Amino acid sequence: MAWYDILDSPIGQVFAGGSDAGVHRIDFLGAGRPTGDVLAMLERDAGEPAARDPGAARPAAEALAAWFGDAARWPELPLAPRGTPFQLRVWERLRAIPLGATASYGEVAADVGRPGAARAVGGAVGRNPLSIVVPCHRVLAAGGALGGYASGLDRKRWLLTHEGVEVAA
Repeated sequence: MAWYDILDSPIGQVFAGGSDAGVHRIDFLGAGRPTGDVLAMLERDAGEPAARDPGAARPAAEALAAWFGDAARWPELPLAPRGTPFQLRVWERLRAIPLGATASYGEVAADVGRPGAARAVGGAVGRNPLSIVVPCHRVLAAGGALGGYASGLDRKRWLLTHEGVEVAA
């Protein structure tokens, strides 16, 4: 059976869920992201029902707590994201953006072999199932503007600042 837990963070509740295959989802909860919707996505990704199980979620909870305490303590977790081959390439590229750095959608598109596909990259970034661990918050619009963030721009700004990135007000 798949597992999940709901964790507190400095910027709101975080849903962490997975299965024997690894962690499938780390999502901020809140407006537009109710627990039931994220739970349904986890069950779809895991291919099985999920139950709240803080014990099974403990490695994810500890990794995230360590990261929220010190951004240099990067969560190392067994990951099991589900997506198209293109999405998986984009998400893997996001993991290569170093702490304290950012990349534009266009740069990511070029890096995954699809120059000119910044909008498609934006779509993949917006469907990232593993917030923080797959650092989609490090992707900015051309010219350094924050761009969008499914969990809200205030959270994106906080995450970048926590990692030492200077963000324009």
